[in-house]
Amino acid sequence: MPSHDHPISIPVDGGTIAGTLVTPTTRLPGVLFVHGWGGSQQQYLARARKIARLGCVCMTLDLRGHAGTSPQQETVSREDNLRDVLAAYDELVSHEQVDPTSIALVGSSYGGYLATILTALRPAKWLALRAPALYMDRDWDKPKRQLHKGQDLHAYRQRILPADDNRALRACAAFEGDILLVESEHDQVIPHPVIVSYREAAKQARSLTYRMLEEADHGLTDDASQRAYTSLLVDWMQEMVISAVSDMPSKREQDKTRKKAREGEREQPEGEG
Repeated sequence: MPSHDHPISIPVDGGTIAGTLVTPTTRLPGVLFVHGWGGSQQQYLARARKIARLGCVCMTLDLRGHAGTSPQQETVSREDNLRDVLAAYDELVSHEQVDPTSIALVGSSYGGYLATILTALRPAKWLALRAPALYMDRDWDKPKRQLHKGQDLHAYRQRILPADDNRALRACAAFEGDILLVESEHDQVIPHPVIVSYREAAKQARSLTYRMLEEADHGLTDDASQRAYTSLLVDWMQEMVISAVSDMPSKREQDKTRKKAREGEREQPEGEG
């Protein structure tokens, strides 16, 4: 592992002696967790702490319209929440310990949908999706709550969609990293065709790991399902982190990617998919 020398002065008996602090130049993978509609960062904090023990810098967030900003839920749009995720990503990547070439996005339901779209706007190496949602591209700037009234999402999600039919699927089709795709056996919100649409779109992925959570519903309302998902996510992230450490880029490559990510902050997300 490469290292960096830091000349230091060590105070002793009213004077100083010279020393050198040798530290690894390798930075740590960053992991951004995006909760689903109606959820909050509390749902991911325990998992974030477990993954942090693997040697990652983890970040959770409360999307606008949730937790402390719940009064905004009637007016917040997908555009607003995508900007939330973009801002959180940029904050994570700016952390001095984070390797910008090793970013994981973890999202559930609506959060998985947003995380997938984020991969088209910012670099990511890993994408973990649990029951990712799909919405029609139209009405992008309308309040998210209105989509369930103005779009026949039940019928839309019953079809296996081609990648070019949906903004999230187009992003998934272009993603070249590793993907974890998790389905709940008894999901009443995200039907099986949605999962198939994501699987079929992920043609360019470096790897695709698909898992079914047996007996689980959409919200993982029983403790066994929660534990099963946590174990699955942590094990997959451990495998990814071990792989990343063995193929860690040089500090020059990390700084180059960091500069590219900062330049990306000036880009505006698309208004329409």
